[in-house]
Amino acid sequence: MLITNATLVTWEKPNRILPGWAIYIKDGQIADLGPEPDLRSRYPQANLYDARGQLVLPGNICAHTHYYGAFARGMAIPGDAPTQFSEILQKLWWPLDRSLTEEDIRYSALLCLADAIRHGTTTLFDHHASPNAIVGSLDIIAEAVQQAGLRSCLCYEVTDRDGAERMKAGIQENVRFIERTRRENNPLLAAVFGLHASLTLSEKTLALCRQAAPDGTGFHIHLSESEDDGRAVQERAGMRPVAWLEKHGILGPNSIAAHCVYLDEEEREILANSQTWVTHQPRSNMNNAVGVAPVEDYLARGIRVGLGNDGFSNAMWEEWKAAYLLHKIHHRDPRRMSGYTVVEMAVYNNAAQATHFFGQTIGKLTVGAAADLIFVEYNPPTPLTEGNLPWHILFGFRETMLTNTMVNGKFLMKDREMLTLDEKEIAAKAHALAEQTWRRYEQKFKTL
Repeated sequence: MLITNATLVTWEKPNRILPGWAIYIKDGQIADLGPEPDLRSRYPQANLYDARGQLVLPGNICAHTHYYGAFARGMAIPGDAPTQFSEILQKLWWPLDRSLTEEDIRYSALLCLADAIRHGTTTLFDHHASPNAIVGSLDIIAEAVQQAGLRSCLCYEVTDRDGAERMKAGIQENVRFIERTRRENNPLLAAVFGLHASLTLSEKTLALCRQAAPDGTGFHIHLSESEDDGRAVQERAGMRPVAWLEKHGILGPNSIAAHCVYLDEEEREILANSQTWVTHQPRSNMNNAVGVAPVEDYLARGIRVGLGNDGFSNAMWEEWKAAYLLHKIHHRDPRRMSGYTVVEMAVYNNAAQATHFFGQTIGKLTVGAAADLIFVEYNPPTPLTEGNLPWHILFGFRETMLTNTMVNGKFLMKDREMLTLDEKEIAAKAHALAEQTWRRYEQKFKTL
């Protein structure tokens, strides 16, 4: 395929904006790119797709999400509203994930994947929990991912909160799926070993997870999302959460730590030295009122901070905007969280994380990179340059401007028409399932 009549945004370092260029795609990769006349002459037999002057960019990447949370939309929590993060877990998320069936898992994933396609998010790192449907749950999500045609790195959340039997089942689900992805070598699927958070993991369980994890496997864990982690580990082990995870060999260049809102000086240095990936979820942190992660400081120390959504909509430009605004008001300083800093997280570090875990170049338009592309129908009312592009995205881009989403050289949405998923069918089925899930949730809530 030869994509013509496009303005390319390469997201290289330094970034380039290239009007009048074309992209030649072969075997799921970008095989060539250059001025359109040159590529037309080199590939006269190629199938042509006219981009109609649109911007063509690498697809957005979500560094941390939860597909299983889709059924929480609009769901009422009985009784008084939670007053702190621990109550949000106990009143909302834990009764909900205990209510999920295999069909719930499938359709909550499909809802999120359809949302991702519609909003131009092509690679996602999911963190799953379903204590009463653990075995095979990652296969169900993987089937949905492959049906959608997106890329996703999956894991199951190991925790002690549901007893030893389910804890061990979670370990086995991670190990089994990691081994499956290594055998199959599917370009759309990757796997890590999932852990919930320090506050629900014992010393013994963490040691079992480290022992069970296949060689070279990293971990995906919530880390100091609230101050609860720090208190729990201090009482249990007499140390801070990062030091505790380092002691058990959990950190490193193959591991992802989500949130990291409360880290002291020593913990920040440990994370930087370990090369652990860190993800920032500003919309979730605001919603849960847990605080503001000092990610500008983390970046200055060399910590690789990416941007996730923690189960919020897969409209990642909304996460960009939340990050851009949150840090300004938190510090009462308009100089904080520059547009370039948002790009460092959401583009460059997310692309580096995806490239690392999927083993191929993702997130930039260069020869040999994955052909994961989005097309944006944006008519800039002011000059658009490499230097001011972040602010055009922050103040001008809307997800409704997305017309095409492509992964691995295949259109998943073309001219705003979804090709791989039936949104209406998925929503109708999910609606029926959610009603039943909510009834089970209410029953489990009564046992708290």
